[in-house]
Amino acid sequence: MKKKTVFFCTECGNETAKWAGQCPACGAWNTLTEAPAESRAKSESARPRKGGAAPKLLSELDTQEEIRFPTGMGELDRVLGGGAVRGSVVLVGGAPGVGKSTLLLQLCGLVGESERILYVTGEESRRQLKMRAQRLGVSEGNIYVQAETDLSEIGSAIESVQPTIVIIDSIQTMFDPELAAAPGSVSQVRECTMSIMRRAKSDGFAAFVVGHINKEGNIAGPKVLEHMVDCVLYFEGEQSMSYRILRAAKNRFGSTNEIGVFEMAERGLREVPNPSETLLSGRPVGTPGTCVACVMEGSRPILAEVQALAAKSGFAAARRNSNGIDYNRAMLLLAVLEKRGGLPVSGCDVYINVVGGLQLDEPAADLATLLAVASSYRDAPISSDLAAIGEVGLSGEVRSVTQLNHRLSETARLGFKRCIIPSHVRGDVQRPEGLELISVRNVREAIREALK
Repeated sequence: MKKKTVFFCTECGNETAKWAGQCPACGAWNTLTEAPAESRAKSESARPRKGGAAPKLLSELDTQEEIRFPTGMGELDRVLGGGAVRGSVVLVGGAPGVGKSTLLLQLCGLVGESERILYVTGEESRRQLKMRAQRLGVSEGNIYVQAETDLSEIGSAIESVQPTIVIIDSIQTMFDPELAAAPGSVSQVRECTMSIMRRAKSDGFAAFVVGHINKEGNIAGPKVLEHMVDCVLYFEGEQSMSYRILRAAKNRFGSTNEIGVFEMAERGLREVPNPSETLLSGRPVGTPGTCVACVMEGSRPILAEVQALAAKSGFAAARRNSNGIDYNRAMLLLAVLEKRGGLPVSGCDVYINVVGGLQLDEPAADLATLLAVASSYRDAPISSDLAAIGEVGLSGEVRSVTQLNHRLSETARLGFKRCIIPSHVRGDVQRPEGLELISVRNVREAIREALK
């Protein structure tokens, strides 16, 4: 008898009996994949359930027990919202070799004395994991290691060890023997994650799940995978660079605006508590085409160096490239610079880069980006003790940004003497000691003050 098959959408997880070029639920194209349909009703009803399912009043719920605990890494605690939460499932994604397993193994070494940890690896043997732990200096603590991919065996290990932290590395290698699909398929990834989440909620342990990244940069598997878990963390960074950025794309127990900065060293990841000073180290002095901006990553102000190179183009259509700044935003700023700033950059190849691998998403970096391009075009350096903060509008005006006082304090703390800010600001501006504030109304005034 031929087994019945269904089609799953890798974007939203919707099921349909027939294949179609477009998902009828989310509208995505070419996302339906075939997988065997298995009835889970019998196995789910036979599985024991813990805890009461009866509804309770919100006012009657007990909040005395502390369910959030520190991980031992200040940067990781910052991204998680103050620490890990018991009973939660955290999905950690990133490119191969970026340091996902290293981060979680170092976490084991920091909390192994106070927590009971079960580390499940589906990609390494126990001896290989031991070698990596020795290199990172992780040798002591209540750390139990299991090299297994069978979900039923993992469930038995959880029942015998009774851990407070469970690490699954990685979810794409796990499989449920009750499903006929291959490990890593849509149905296997979804059902394995659902089983782990169900156990975490009932047993009260914190689960960290490693997820692979596809060629588009998203976590592999159905998009419903990210909807099921409580927190989604992306570990970003180029392998050729030593800095890594941990960013929360979803967090039910904290903000998604915070980032954690790490540096890949010889003995694992090292926290970078002062990323501004680190990102500005080695900055060239007296070189055209560079300016410093101050952006907010959650509640943390970070100073980033924006570099630009403007050279005469040898083609009819000038080339444009941006790294660390949205390409469309960069093209908008170049148009404003030519129309409102009076610099004919349309005939120049322009390249923009943010040092350190940061992604500047907020408009507060507009003014610094524009001044870096103007400095490179005129081949005139901007003073190394000058920073620029402000949003640039289409008419060339320089607009105010939020949390300006926090940005100015961080700018002064790192030794900058002058800062260009909008003339019209929201709220009272407190000038830090030793920092000269230069108020400008439009792009022309900003270029004149920066390059004089």
